[in-house]
Amino acid sequence: MIPYLPKQISYRAIIVYLIALVSISLFYYNYSMSMRYIWLGCAWVIGFFILVSLFSKEWRSIPRIHYIELAFSIALLLRIVWVVFSYYYYTEVTGIPFEFETADAIGYHLDAEWMAGETWKTAFGYLFGDRRMISDSGYPLYLTIVYKLFGPNIIIARILKAILSSWTCILIYIIATRTFGEGVGRIAGLMAAFMPNFIIYCGYHLKETEMIFLEVAFLERLDYLFRNKRFNFGGLLLMSLLAGSLFLYRTVLGVVAIFTFATGTLFTSISSMKKSGKRVAIIAWGVICLLSLSGGSIATEVEGYWEERDSNLIDKRTQQTIRGNQWARYATSTVMAPMAFVLPYATMIDVDEQYGQQEKSGGNFIRNFMGFFAFLAIYEAIRRKKWRDYIIIGAFVFSYLGVISLSGYSNSERFLLPALPGLILMWAYGVSTLRKKTFSLLTPWCVVVFIMEFAWAYFKLGSRGLF
Repeated sequence: MIPYLPKQISYRAIIVYLIALVSISLFYYNYSMSMRYIWLGCAWVIGFFILVSLFSKEWRSIPRIHYIELAFSIALLLRIVWVVFSYYYYTEVTGIPFEFETADAIGYHLDAEWMAGETWKTAFGYLFGDRRMISDSGYPLYLTIVYKLFGPNIIIARILKAILSSWTCILIYIIATRTFGEGVGRIAGLMAAFMPNFIIYCGYHLKETEMIFLEVAFLERLDYLFRNKRFNFGGLLLMSLLAGSLFLYRTVLGVVAIFTFATGTLFTSISSMKKSGKRVAIIAWGVICLLSLSGGSIATEVEGYWEERDSNLIDKRTQQTIRGNQWARYATSTVMAPMAFVLPYATMIDVDEQYGQQEKSGGNFIRNFMGFFAFLAIYEAIRRKKWRDYIIIGAFVFSYLGVISLSGYSNSERFLLPALPGLILMWAYGVSTLRKKTFSLLTPWCVVVFIMEFAWAYFKLGSRGLF
């Protein structure tokens, strides 16, 4: 097992990124990104690969508690620096301390600001009234609590995001350590700590940071429940509450959590699940929870999404075509599903003022490049006949990406983000399994990644008739 990210991988990733960035910027010179986004992308990519490689090697022998303290501290420091910087940067370039294209974010803020000055009866009536979707109630409720405690202070709310995001990194480390071993856990924890997308979202007033924290907390508690030798009803209840809370953020995540729970319960090969009727007790509890949800608002919302899935996809592609993206109609689920493990592609050109996509281009490139190790993780888990040991991670990632691939948001970075914690776990495991035979495939993959980035730039410009 390789207990760190080898520098040979980091150097290849950085070189591919720089070649792709320079080539695209020169070839599509009239649509090249501004220097601020070019430098930011370079900082994200070089920082991620160099720092993960350096610290995963330097910290592999330090005590566990020392690693957790260092990983949490460095993750928190990076996020707080970004929170403060982005607050003043957005204020300077947009006139308000909110990210670009801020319809959802400012809506959440204004709703919570208003509810913070009202009674809880009024707030709950507004959040859970007949006309509001359950899946859009969790974050405004959380933000209202924060504003009632600290006032409608945007900086404090985002510092809390930084804390939750840093905690998420430690939870990812814990899951990876239990599942794959200490070495893989440390790689995964550092990848999460330095992942640009996680850092950037701490500066957004969106629900993704809190939602991902709840998602990873659910996976960690589910993993603990399965591996704990003693049946613990309190742990089962906490895991169920975390799964239920996901319905308040995104219906699909709640459904995927239930699917992961069911799949893990039935197929996991963890030895503790074979003793004292533990599996039977967990299945019985799952049935009770499903019965309690049936017929309620959540079940109605899930049913509505399922029945409208085809029309929603068609409507989404039609809207994109009307806005000038003429090739969007070809982005069907059949086309997008095979690419789900590497999406979204990195935007390295300036088109339609998509500044948010340019801001995250470095982070998206990391996802494109590291997709190789997600595929490698799947291959090695099957080859070594370990897939049932890793069923929780696999079930969550496969089911979530499968659902997104069937929707109109298959290349939306924001909608793909919840799969990232599971993908990071797969990346870390894939890196640890490298052998001479599989390492030799990395060079052809570098060529594939370059082609993907160049083709994406061609697609974005060509679909808008800009050449």
